[in-house]
Amino acid sequence: MFSSSVSTSYAPMEDRRCAVVTGGNKGIGFEICRQLALNGIDVILTARNESRGIEAVEKLNGSGIPNVMFHQLDIKDSTSVTNLIQFIETRFKKLDILVNNAAEGGVVYVDEKKFKDIGAHEQVRDENLDLLTGVFEQPYNLGEECLNINYYGTKRVTDSLVPLLQLSKSPRIVNVSSCYGDLHWFHNEELKQELFNINKLTEDRIDEIIQWFLRDFKAGKLRENGWPLTASAYKLSKAALNAYTRLMARKFHNILVNAVHPGYVITDMTSNTGLLTAEEGAKGPVKAALLPDDGPSGAYFDKTEIAPFTLEERPIY
Repeated sequence: MFSSSVSTSYAPMEDRRCAVVTGGNKGIGFEICRQLALNGIDVILTARNESRGIEAVEKLNGSGIPNVMFHQLDIKDSTSVTNLIQFIETRFKKLDILVNNAAEGGVVYVDEKKFKDIGAHEQVRDENLDLLTGVFEQPYNLGEECLNINYYGTKRVTDSLVPLLQLSKSPRIVNVSSCYGDLHWFHNEELKQELFNINKLTEDRIDEIIQWFLRDFKAGKLRENGWPLTASAYKLSKAALNAYTRLMARKFHNILVNAVHPGYVITDMTSNTGLLTAEEGAKGPVKAALLPDDGPSGAYFDKTEIAPFTLEERPIY
């Protein structure tokens, strides 16, 4: 629900731009909200947990940033998405910026100290699978949840908000991705080419690939069929999100749709092993959200710089 306690004195103006940030109550999402607001954007900070979302908005409001408000959003729940749409329609009439930041890692850290000690940002590779045994685990249920949130949830929110975005003069969609979505993590060459070739790929085929992965994950056939073996569901979720980004950019020529790898950031998802602060990690998504009208669409930002969607390995930080 909308938190009136932190925004009753705030009245939107027709000529102001409005942004929705999913997963905005902490980490990179919180910083994206703060930086967008400092750029004069009216920000709807969303979070699944209402009390944490209200607390985040109160923190921003209390620091002298009044143009941030809260609305509850569970991106897995169609009713929750509908409630957000109704709020935006009533309050703002349109949406200018959507930042899809909400995500889950699909793993559980069994030994966080050892994860940090081995230099996690270098070690979450399939060749180090034995090294990571007993350090973190990836149960099937968490992998399924990861894909339901990172891909299907993001897609549900985006598809639902497109009509409101199309009412904007300068609509933007920013999908917070990851270098773990790079296709070099996959060992099935045909699958890599299929996900890379955006001219032939369809959303239906992405869905088929995800369901194929889940069957193999449950059956213990990840290695046999060339899937990533470490952070497997997360890597597929971000590869699928990258592909979806490119498809959306081709479909909606009036909306700038881009994916951003924020860098390896100190967050709960990295068990605080990152190399960048949340403030630094937010800079890329904010840049993509504030692109000029002649900016790129269907692009991949590595932090704040455009980089290619690639089949080759690149540094993850």
